[in-house]
Formats: sequence, C-alpha cells, structure tokens
Amino acid sequence: MISNIVVVGGNDRMATRYMELCSSYNCKAKVFTQMPTDFDSKLGDPDLMVVFTNTCSHKMAATVDKRSKKRSIPVARIHNASVNALKSILNEYVGERS
Repeated sequence: MISNIVVVGGNDRMATRYMELCSSYNCKAKVFTQMPTDFDSKLGDPDLMVVFTNTCSHKMAATVDKRSKKRSIPVARIHNASVNALKSILNEYVGERS
C-alpha cells in the first residue's frame, strides 16, 4: 500500500495543491520544487516518487534515480506538472479516491 509520496519538480505555487491532492488519497507527501541542501537524505524512504520531468533539474532526477535503484522505490515520471497529471499518477498507483 502506498502511503508516503515524494513529489520532485513542479511549480512552487502548486506545492500546497500537490500536498492537498495526496492527502485526499490518504497519502503523506513531501514536495521538492527546488533542490535543497542534502537532498538525498531529505528524500527519506517513500513508497512512491513522482518526478515532473519538465520542471526538475537533471541533478534532482539523477538523485531520485540513484535512490530508487538503491531502495527499490517505484518512480513515476510525467512531463506535465499539473494537478491533473499528479491525479492520474495517484489513480494508477494508489487507486481511485474513496
């Protein structure tokens, strides 16, 4: 069951909406729209990582890939950084909202 999600990339102004959407699927979310210091350790050990490829730096994407291979974490990549794009990923991995 997926309950912890990390969202990488996206728009700064949309971060709260990403978290609210994940919450509506009963998931806790961390959102990184920009790369913080010590990004690798801040990722934690989520059940799913979502990468918005059009707004994510190459270094952030490489860090996500490295972490996902090391810990066998599924990564969903999507080009569009909209709430609807995240919703489609959540429907696929978590299931429809109840």
